Amino acid sequence: MSSRTNGTNGAAGTRPHEIVERALELSTADGCVVIADERSTANLRWAGNALTTNGVTRGRTLTVVATVDGKEGTASGVVSRSAVTAADLEPLVRAAEAAARAAGPAEDAQPLVTGGQPASDFTEAPAETSSAVFADFAPALGEAFAVARAGGRELYGFANHELTSTYVGTSAGLRLRHDQPNGTLELNAKSPDRTRSAWAGRATRDFKDVDPGALDQDLARRLGWAERRVELPAGRYETLLPPTAVADLLIYQLWSASARDAAEGRTVFSKPGGGTRIGDQLAQLPLTLRSDPHEPGLESAPFVIAHASGDDASVFDNGLPLEPTDWMREGELTRLITTRHSAKLTGLPVAPAIDNLVMDGGTDRSLEEMVAATGRGLLLTCLWYIREVDPATLLLTGLTRDGVYLVENGEVVGEVNNFRFNESPVDLLSRAAEAGRTERTLPREWGDWFTRAAMPALRVPDFNMSSVSQGV
Repeated sequence: MSSRTNGTNGAAGTRPHEIVERALELSTADGCVVIADERSTANLRWAGNALTTNGVTRGRTLTVVATVDGKEGTASGVVSRSAVTAADLEPLVRAAEAAARAAGPAEDAQPLVTGGQPASDFTEAPAETSSAVFADFAPALGEAFAVARAGGRELYGFANHELTSTYVGTSAGLRLRHDQPNGTLELNAKSPDRTRSAWAGRATRDFKDVDPGALDQDLARRLGWAERRVELPAGRYETLLPPTAVADLLIYQLWSASARDAAEGRTVFSKPGGGTRIGDQLAQLPLTLRSDPHEPGLESAPFVIAHASGDDASVFDNGLPLEPTDWMREGELTRLITTRHSAKLTGLPVAPAIDNLVMDGGTDRSLEEMVAATGRGLLLTCLWYIREVDPATLLLTGLTRDGVYLVENGEVVGEVNNFRFNESPVDLLSRAAEAGRTERTLPREWGDWFTRAAMPALRVPDFNMSSVSQGV
């Protein structure tokens, strides 16, 4: 095994809040926002039932947003750099100011956010993770290796834990901080001849709630299902989507929910003839899709952290408080993502993006109970290589992976070939016949960018498997 440390944990020994304050002091612009992200990670990797590497990294990224007032409006310039030292500060601030002066007026310009008391821990050292986060997990993983080896299967995968302390300071007086833990586990089990593969993933804040032995037993069961192979043609099948697959589809839907894009007629949420589809019934089931920075187990930043501006984010909104938001309530579309600027353009309430997503309102049935209630259908493991085909309908295409199973009379009777699918999550919600129990899950496709999700399994009576795929 190997261990390594990269990056810097301070600019020439300077603490992050001091870096923020010094950058603000150096600013000669009309307005300034400084964001310091202090990140530490710890990871384990394994292959063939044995650990291969471990590592610890640390680093800093500093983002400076300069705003310059002019006759035609306020311009902004944004510059981000990693591994910032004390000597880098003034050149970084000057680069942001030069970018602002060279830019035209910023369309999303708003007064910088004010109000609130400074965070009580703003001057404290950043939180850090270390290999100690795996103190209980690593021995349990070793036991899972032994059980897998005895059962004739090989385990591959990785565990990663990251802790990011974000410090936000502005010339308007804001001093905010947020510590974000983020852990992911991906575990693959393979048969010795590598013809069968099964996958499981988990998201966690601290690895205390992850049981690799239990995951291995579930994977062993799936490898057993795959001993019988059934070839099926493309077509529409009753399909059970597990929470991870539902998360991947609905995260993409959330990313496509810009109010401005909808109001301008460019998305699935655009109303024919103008306006947005807010108020439309998207799902027949009483499902609620929501985000809440204080959701237990899925806590995320309670204020806007924007390193760049776009249709669904604005650097001028940095520090804006975030509130629980229902994007869809009992099947009805209730909110689209807005900045302060796009809210004024569209006449909709301010509703910034929040870094978690929950869908609830289904039954208490587990996925296993939903399988038991299935006459004939497909059970998926996960989706991957998801790409957009048509923004007007949010039609997505992608592949199944690591196990598609045939269910007959309430039992899994074998593994079938993989498929390419063509589906819109918005259309899929309108056709879903059953939603199960909401569970915390790790999206397979988007897990590098979005990990805080809780979803139910969905039963879709006619999921479109558009072609057979040779993927695994």
